[in-house]
Amino acid sequence: MLETPADLDRLQALLDRSHAGAGGHLRGIITDERTLTARELTGLLTGMRTLAVATVTAAGEPRISGLDGHLLHGRWVFTTSGSAHKAHHLRARPATSAAYLEGDDLGVFTHGHVEFLGPDHPERAEVEAHLTAHYGSSPSSWGEDIVYCRVEPTWMVGYAFRRSDLLAVRGVPEDARG
Repeated sequence: MLETPADLDRLQALLDRSHAGAGGHLRGIITDERTLTARELTGLLTGMRTLAVATVTAAGEPRISGLDGHLLHGRWVFTTSGSAHKAHHLRARPATSAAYLEGDDLGVFTHGHVEFLGPDHPERAEVEAHLTAHYGSSPSSWGEDIVYCRVEPTWMVGYAFRRSDLLAVRGVPEDARG
């Protein structure tokens, strides 16, 4: 977990706003007992997670694809080829949704906007170092047009059907539980 206290505070405020503003149907499923806190979420989501990420074509048609996502400082980051359709969609229409699911056990749902982290972006080096440590090579070395993306979330909820059991089984320390 690389989140700072400020990252956790920002994420917790987002989670609280998102849950409070959710519709009755969603709140009926993601009850207070099933809602994950920022500390729990970041404790559970270390390392790479396969995300389903949605984009929209110029004709307004939805597209979804899987990609390697990393929750870093309370925001999803990922890389892709700059020539990929999803990169083209996100450059033109940066609104996105991302979902991470583990059956009925765990779910994280995020809406927001993608920010491209170019080589001169002040946080690019940290993201690249994190990804390089995970993969054993820099994503920049995987091709000439690799782009680094970060989802700036405007809405996010985290869910665990049997929250206490999941946190215990996954070894999330007691002091990281909400």
